[in-house]
Amino acid sequence: MKIRKGDMVKVISGKDKFQNKVGRVLKVYPDKDKVLVEGVNIIKKHARPTQKNPQGGIMQQEAPIHVSNVLYYSTKFNVATKVGYKFLEDGKKVRYCKNPKCQGEIIQDNA
Repeated sequence: MKIRKGDMVKVISGKDKFQNKVGRVLKVYPDKDKVLVEGVNIIKKHARPTQKNPQGGIMQQEAPIHVSNVLYYSTKFNVATKVGYKFLEDGKKVRYCKNPKCQGEIIQDNA
């Protein structure tokens, strides 16, 4: 997958209230092709009272969304872009922004 944990992404499709939201990727599920984005796709979960949570009640948490519904967001250029791979002169494989506004910016690994 071209999206990794710690990347900033922009939601491009889905529910109207989540479209065009920008958030950080908290977790990646490569086997399911899904990502967990901070502050996006909030669901309500009903929790039964336990020893940890004696009150129980309704909790809010993020749910995973499909990776095809997000684009990498470059905070340097403030633009959403596709991500590609290329090899540098020293043979190292790196990710880079494909949008012309990013001028081929190399994406540093955050995680």
